[in-house]
Amino acid sequence: LQSNGCHTSPDFGEENVEPEEETMIKTAGNNYLVPPNPPDFHGCSPGWSSAFYGAECFDSEVHSYMKNLGKQKSSESQNIDAKKVELEQLLMMETKNYRKTIKFYQKLLQKERRSKSPETKSMLLKLRGQLQEMKSKVQFLELVKKYVQAKQWGVESNVLPTVIHNGRTNTMDVASTDESSLLVYYNTEKCKNNNQNGIRVLQAGTPLGLMAYLYSRDAFLEGYVQQFLYTFRYFCTQEEFLQFLLDRISSTLSSASLDPSTSLTKICNRSFYILQAWIEDCYSVDFATNENLLCTLREFISSQVAPLNGYGERLLSLLEDASARKSSSSQQCSSMDKCEEEGEECRKTLHSICKKLSEDVSRKNFNWKLSKGMGPTAHYQRDRLYTISTVLPKPCYSSFTEEFPVSFAKADEVGPYLLTEYSVQQLCSQLTLLQQELFHKCHPVHFLNSRALGVKDKCVAVQKAVSTEEVSFKVCNLFLSKCIQDHYLLQLLRNADSISTWVAAEIVICHTSKLQVSLLSKFLLIAKSCYEQRNFATAMQILAGLENLIVRQLPAWKILPAKVAEIMEELKAVEVFLKSDSLCLMEGERFKTLPTIPSAHVLAMHVQQLETGGFTMTNGAHKWTKLRNIAKVVSQVHAFQENPYTFTPDFKLQSYLRQRITHFKDADISALAADNCANFHQIPAEKHSRKIQDTLRRMKATFQ
Repeated sequence: LQSNGCHTSPDFGEENVEPEEETMIKTAGNNYLVPPNPPDFHGCSPGWSSAFYGAECFDSEVHSYMKNLGKQKSSESQNIDAKKVELEQLLMMETKNYRKTIKFYQKLLQKERRSKSPETKSMLLKLRGQLQEMKSKVQFLELVKKYVQAKQWGVESNVLPTVIHNGRTNTMDVASTDESSLLVYYNTEKCKNNNQNGIRVLQAGTPLGLMAYLYSRDAFLEGYVQQFLYTFRYFCTQEEFLQFLLDRISSTLSSASLDPSTSLTKICNRSFYILQAWIEDCYSVDFATNENLLCTLREFISSQVAPLNGYGERLLSLLEDASARKSSSSQQCSSMDKCEEEGEECRKTLHSICKKLSEDVSRKNFNWKLSKGMGPTAHYQRDRLYTISTVLPKPCYSSFTEEFPVSFAKADEVGPYLLTEYSVQQLCSQLTLLQQELFHKCHPVHFLNSRALGVKDKCVAVQKAVSTEEVSFKVCNLFLSKCIQDHYLLQLLRNADSISTWVAAEIVICHTSKLQVSLLSKFLLIAKSCYEQRNFATAMQILAGLENLIVRQLPAWKILPAKVAEIMEELKAVEVFLKSDSLCLMEGERFKTLPTIPSAHVLAMHVQQLETGGFTMTNGAHKWTKLRNIAKVVSQVHAFQENPYTFTPDFKLQSYLRQRITHFKDADISALAADNCANFHQIPAEKHSRKIQDTLRRMKATFQ
């Protein structure tokens, strides 16, 4: 079930309660007939569960609960408004109790950590069970509330031509655009839980017909609205979809009456409902990347909606909030990128300065000398490891680090030794948090049409030697040509490639076989810990680094402990499992309670597989069954984002990892390995000389 604004971690120690909940849990009151009423439109996005489960999202328990609501009085047995008021009151009480219990649990948890009292620990276990029950109840009531909202404002299928007619400026016969020319259905058995009214299931439709079907009475209940928001870019642009909604609003807003049963009121309110759901769910991929689209919407709301309807102010406020969140996220990303760029410039500047100094002065003043590769010494007495200058920037000298970020110099000086000092769980948790930071910024739409971005079915998805612009022209673009696509997926894949390169580089720069074995074991155990905690992204990135051709040929593999070496086969088995089924991580109930980070490249490949083949039928109608399957697969992105990892961040370790990954992201592994004798199979001197003598004897015999 999808929880709105209330995420509970497995240990309930890091509970986050959104401030918007105060507004969310207020009752709607008796002004429900004013169209459209802002409280009724709070949280319009159906959520990932609607796209994934479809009509099964609302099971028989939701239907029976809805029937029993408002039945205390016989006169109110069929009053939907009484049901809504009772539901709001129940949700308000349960949410308040849930929040109070969370606060009490957190206080008790702090007390238990200080005193270690067995009585407190026993009470915590009881509270944990109560919190799980209370959370499930709040989520269920939220689902019932979504069910009530989903049933509102829809029209029957035979009225859909009217939806299209109301948005057209010229007068024309409604019969000329009948339903059969817009949508194609196929017959199926009636659902057991009666989630669907008839036996018809949408199979295909024209772009106009698919947009009109958003106004169908069961569009929300079937999951169609959320599936449409994920996939409409295959058959219409963002501008065309927005104009479709605005035309329906402008043609019905002034005529919509207080009677919710009229078609004009239903069309008007459903238009607002869909528009808000689109903003809530897809602002970052549609409006934030298209300034003209955003300006068109703002101008329309300010000039035509706000003067006639109070809901206009709500929409403008929603746009401002979404814009502020996007700006805050972008600033964090740009500051991180700027920090990395400044670090690179610092290293280059220091390198040019240090080259001017003589070798004698540098050794005397900076206590720096070449390491002979005899292994690590004490942490505070380590010698600077030397690598070839053509591969990586030269090291920074300690005298100059006061003027530049210290973390960059320290990360470069310490080398791979620091990795061996941290435990597997420490490194796993911090790598997971770094990966989660990137994953939580992505959107299901980012994984669509990835072929046009140059993403291929290879471990290295983005080739460094070829620009994405050159690749995209050679590949078929499945979106409409004027449809703007966000390229965030490429950032995810480049990061994955950087981590794989970093893993390989850290191993090949080790100057002793003993250190290589230690680091190989460390990375294998980290990858195992990652996939056991369902961080499949980092696990697959480490596997890609270990499968580097140079790394696989290292002599250290032969002296690796057998139990550790077996982890490599486990990782390969996990990779096969992830590639076997696009929904393998959504099986069972674990994904609802345990945090999960999927492999971005594997997920993109699954979507590409579904995108293979034609999107249209012989009559030109777009295959909705194909689009629905694509929406179901990408919906798992939002499902996994609901349950974040709650590890305690170690910013010092994260800084070190960031700098090492940035330091090696463009490294040439073969060149790094060539500078290290530990990367080659060594032949004993006596055996080697004997081989030479035997060869000379054979050559001499041939000439006699």
